[in-house]
Amino acid sequence: MAFVPLTAAERQVMLEEVGIESVADLFVDIPERFRFPQLDVPGPLTEIETVRKMTGLAAKNRAVGDLACFVGAGAYNHYIPSVVGHMMGRSEFYTSYTPYQAEMSQGTLQYMFEFQSLVCDLFEMDVANSSVYDGASAAAEAVLMALRISRRDRVVLAGSVHPEYRAVIASYLDGHGARLETAEVELRADSVIEQPLAELIDDTTACCVVQQPDFFGNVRDLGRIAERCRQVGALLVYVVAEPVSLGLLKTPGAWGADIAIAEGQPLGVPLSFGGPWVGMMACKQEHVRQLPGRIVGATTDHEGRRGFVLTLQAREQHIRREKATSNICTSQTLLALGVTVYLSALGPGGLRQVAALSHKTARAVAERIADLPGYRLLNDGPFFNEFTILCPQDGATMRSRLLERGIIGGYPLGRDYPGFEQALVLCCTERNDDDEIERLLAGLAELGGAR
Repeated sequence: MAFVPLTAAERQVMLEEVGIESVADLFVDIPERFRFPQLDVPGPLTEIETVRKMTGLAAKNRAVGDLACFVGAGAYNHYIPSVVGHMMGRSEFYTSYTPYQAEMSQGTLQYMFEFQSLVCDLFEMDVANSSVYDGASAAAEAVLMALRISRRDRVVLAGSVHPEYRAVIASYLDGHGARLETAEVELRADSVIEQPLAELIDDTTACCVVQQPDFFGNVRDLGRIAERCRQVGALLVYVVAEPVSLGLLKTPGAWGADIAIAEGQPLGVPLSFGGPWVGMMACKQEHVRQLPGRIVGATTDHEGRRGFVLTLQAREQHIRREKATSNICTSQTLLALGVTVYLSALGPGGLRQVAALSHKTARAVAERIADLPGYRLLNDGPFFNEFTILCPQDGATMRSRLLERGIIGGYPLGRDYPGFEQALVLCCTERNDDDEIERLLAGLAELGGAR
């Protein structure tokens, strides 16, 4: 199609409509010295030269596969079976988009339905949507969902929820008039102490948001919190940053969660330098009409053949905006396929094996670090594959010096928690072999003696 520019007459009509005389008047708010800067743009390159230059720039990055990775904190370096990438790379999946004409897209709808079914099985919840953007936005959408269901305006948030999740929740609530109360977390002696959540929950509370395992790696008994929510009619929002843990731990449904969300990245989605990832979201059946995003249902056509359709579409693309549950207008369909293939390939037994290997490695590494001079383990109870250590030096410095040794050595808690400047959260997965573990321990021992 040829490009047809505006005529001078048409341009003049537009200028008169907005009340100015020339196009230059559109830029009067920009200081004149900044309007037309001289740009030092290099000359053109051939394709060969361009590839060489871009390859050199890319080589400045250090990929996680080239390093010994012991960082978790919401991003988990699990092994991804080759079948996952193979299926995601098939052209009928890789190039497809979430369907609007369901009768033309049965294959895509089917695997979205299978994804929802697997999420329900994994969480032991009644109904799931076909994914949202990521774990953090899923947590925020769960809070908005709880506000609509409860018709209350107060949210209780555990301070041990991932800091980025908490920041996204606060951003989503800005402008909603909701009150957000976050439990305080502090470092005392040899453990992390959090203000008791049950004491913060009252009959004005819309929901209580907890993470299991929490950001410090702790696995806690949530029975008292769940019971308190039931007593006052508040909803329990259950956050899972590391869903591989559900291969061993009690599920959100078993704890009595009303809404459960998770980050799907550990289940077959590459780290990809931080994204894109995929959010998983499920709830009890009675709350399904407040569940945001797309929901795929199974049905039969007039000839009795099984088919799949989009159902309960409460998005602003389908209904009046004021009645919409969310402004989410898409889903992470391709990445949800990766999760679907991963869980299908491993099955319940395989997921348990991955979880058990990760947990066993983490326990062994934590015990050995605790025996090193100058280090203390801050988890005074059970943990899954993450744990928190107190270091003899600043955590950020420790991480930088470990990186010089080819080791991604944990997450410095001082970034998000005042008073935790010497603490690191470390993570182990089934990918950490004996050589990597010995390198980590040797590096920590050496740095511990360099005080």
